[in-house]
Amino acid sequence: MECVFGMVCDGFVLVAADTSAVNSILVHKSDEDKIMVLDSHKLLGASGESGDRVQFTEYIQKNVSLYQFRNGIPLTTAATANFTRGELATALRKNPYSVNLLLAGYDKETGPSLYYIDYIASCHKVEKGAFGYGAYFSLSMMDRHYRSGMSLEEATDLAEKCIVEIRSRLVVAPPNFVIKIVDKDGARVHKWVDSIKDEGAAAVAAALAAA
Repeated sequence: MECVFGMVCDGFVLVAADTSAVNSILVHKSDEDKIMVLDSHKLLGASGESGDRVQFTEYIQKNVSLYQFRNGIPLTTAATANFTRGELATALRKNPYSVNLLLAGYDKETGPSLYYIDYIASCHKVEKGAFGYGAYFSLSMMDRHYRSGMSLEEATDLAEKCIVEIRSRLVVAPPNFVIKIVDKDGARVHKWVDSIKDEGAAAVAAALAAA
């Protein structure tokens, strides 16, 4: 029941994702960060099979860093989106990745931008986008309430409305979400929206220590 969604606002892009790591009926953890910081001004939100998601996003992150190291300048957001799409297209004909991506970035020349990249390697520049089961509800909320030029406070409020709707509508809804933003000052965590804490491991460790 994964969900990742994002929107372009006034001088920044907001990306939110659930933080549940699940396999079938098992929840392994509830604080998995699914929005990777590619570099100082880019975020990559991902949904899909856990192994593919982690492996592919790390592969993109390292190649973006390698390009900057070799050439002394970072890739633009558009160039990163096209590189990512190309790698997905190549893998699609050999060993495809089951991963869907929202690439958010900020460039001095073009400002904030958001790219929708799915597992069959289609790539579109969008104002808002979403993946996962929660996309049905987050897209509906954004269709109703989103407008270009939203402030950070307005965008955060809309993201929280999307999260409330997802939690209300999905039978098995992810409890926790992370919200990140990227603007002229860089990419960073904006807010964690938690309903439960991942304290299982700490409780087991405490019980073992007491025994």
